[in-house]
Amino acid sequence: MATFEDYCVMTQEDLEGIKDSISTQDLPSAVKMIKEYLKQQDLVELNIGVTGESGSGKSTFVNAFRGLGDEEEGSAETGVVETTTEPEVYLHPKYKNVKVWDLPGIGTPNFKADEYLKRVQFKRYDFFIIIASDRFRECHTQLAKEIMRMGKKFYYVRSKTDLSIEAEKRKKNFDLKKTLDTIREDCENGLRKIGIEDPVVFLISGWELEKYDLNVLQERMEKELPQHKRRVLMLALPNITLEINDKKKKALEENIGKIAFLSACVAVFPVPGLSIAVDLAIIAVEIEKYCNAFGLDKESLEKLCEKYGKRIEIVESLIKSAWYKEICTGSIVTLLRQVSFLITEDAVESVVRFVPLLGTVAAGAMSFWAVSTMLKSALNDIAEDARNVLMGLLETEV
Repeated sequence: MATFEDYCVMTQEDLEGIKDSISTQDLPSAVKMIKEYLKQQDLVELNIGVTGESGSGKSTFVNAFRGLGDEEEGSAETGVVETTTEPEVYLHPKYKNVKVWDLPGIGTPNFKADEYLKRVQFKRYDFFIIIASDRFRECHTQLAKEIMRMGKKFYYVRSKTDLSIEAEKRKKNFDLKKTLDTIREDCENGLRKIGIEDPVVFLISGWELEKYDLNVLQERMEKELPQHKRRVLMLALPNITLEINDKKKKALEENIGKIAFLSACVAVFPVPGLSIAVDLAIIAVEIEKYCNAFGLDKESLEKLCEKYGKRIEIVESLIKSAWYKEICTGSIVTLLRQVSFLITEDAVESVVRFVPLLGTVAAGAMSFWAVSTMLKSALNDIAEDARNVLMGLLETEV
């Protein structure tokens, strides 16, 4: 049987604070505390350092990773001349705990990797992205070796792949897979010549991030990150491939048991109206989080429409569940109050909770079931809507 420690949703101190609010019949404060705690769960910080030579596409990658174009508000400044002289931090527009750092360019004649890493405050980054727009040079390997020596991860990214593809398309016997393999092998062979034994290079286009090696890069980063950072990375990635869509769903699904267990902890307190009020608050916060993670919010959809040249009405027609509309109108709790088994939960808990011992167990079990069932259903609907939107947009590209 699961225990409080197994789910590790909130500390005993957090639970005592909720108990104090309940004992004084301060229901709004108890609900507010739980909502705030749920938000705190998503504040695990992730710091990504992006570096490379001037003009390699560092800033464009920083923007694309955060789901922004180069000219949008909050985007990193781009240009053929180095525009970054000191580390510049760019927050993810939806997840402020995800920080992407545009680091000063490398490749100057007197470049020294150890001095560079000290200058950019090496310790604050979870991993580094080392970007080159054509061949990797000695400065890249110097930096990689120093990063590795100091015990952190890095990834070689070959940018501007779309430009190389366009150039190759002029040839009569153009083959996309062969061309990509050739570019990758050329980069890997170049790295071997300058001292890297088993290099792995990821091909990326900042303008078309969804293409080429994005999924492979994401899988590698996710695998090598500590567990508590993996979910942060997964939710922050722009929802631009079907593979990312499926992994986001899995990451969110893994948290449902923890959330439902929190609901069950509250359900044992015999305060009229408390359990259903908390459950409504929990479910509403989580469903809004699901929509944001999958890009099913008005702002994200408008950006997609602009990128793919689609009308917002057409994209919205691909969304079949009610959650997107309810979040846009701010009436999600009203809709949840009409869900039949949540109404049943409230009625049953009101009776069984006052049966000694057995009643509190039954009330907790009922609350756990109601919240987990509702969240699983909502997550399935939202993930399916996001998948339909993505497939609809990708079809327009063909």
